[in-house]
Amino acid sequence: MNILKEIGESRLYNLHSHTQFCDGRAEMEEFVKSAIEMGFTHYGFSPHSPLPILSTCNMKHENVSKYLEEFNRLKIVYGDKIKLYVSMEIDYLGEEWGPSNSYFDGLPLDYRIGSVHFIPSDFGYIDVDGSADNFKIKMEKYFYKDIRHVVETFYRQSTKMLEAGGFDIIGHFDKIGHNAGHYKEGIEKEAWYRKLVYDLMDLIIEKGVVVEINTKAWLDHHRLFPNVEWLPHLKEKGVPIIVNSDAHFPHLINASRDIAMELLK
Repeated sequence: MNILKEIGESRLYNLHSHTQFCDGRAEMEEFVKSAIEMGFTHYGFSPHSPLPILSTCNMKHENVSKYLEEFNRLKIVYGDKIKLYVSMEIDYLGEEWGPSNSYFDGLPLDYRIGSVHFIPSDFGYIDVDGSADNFKIKMEKYFYKDIRHVVETFYRQSTKMLEAGGFDIIGHFDKIGHNAGHYKEGIEKEAWYRKLVYDLMDLIIEKGVVVEINTKAWLDHHRLFPNVEWLPHLKEKGVPIIVNSDAHFPHLINASRDIAMELLK
């Protein structure tokens, strides 16, 4: 990914952030201003992509052109102060929708983040992100309290996304572990769970995609995605790693990134 070469040795970059066009909590310009004030050299916008299903967190198809227009305006206004990039965090639903979908080929994106938030159920695609309390409700309502099925489906979807390709960075690839761990304590230590993670990491290594260390949950839950436990395996294999804050608020652009960078050492 050429952007990694552009970033070089800079520690003040962030390539995963959201906007008013998805579930971001401020205007794009406010994020840019905050990034400049904090001394950032490179900043990428990655709103949740449009979807063919209903989601209040994702960008609407009709707003894509507005998003691109606003990005181009900001690039002109602030381009002499910070390097800006346009992207999307693209949800993988299956063969019918994901980063490799031809829809995204027609968009002038600098890079693409591939992520799994939704998994299939008997009731359609269900978002397994969000709070632990909400996840527990969904487990009872949509998944018959079968946490192993949910976890295995999440990693199966992630595997299919990697096989399909079409993206540069894989987003928070073990995020299901957070809610699954709240639902069933110790699940991430179980042998079958660990095998799922290692199998996925080996495929990541094979496909050569960039792994992000996502720091969004550190402040509230003292947790990174991927879990710190998986980082040595990735580093040993020479996987390119970047540190993103997954910012939804301007003041959190740099939240916990230094902690992740120190852990990488």
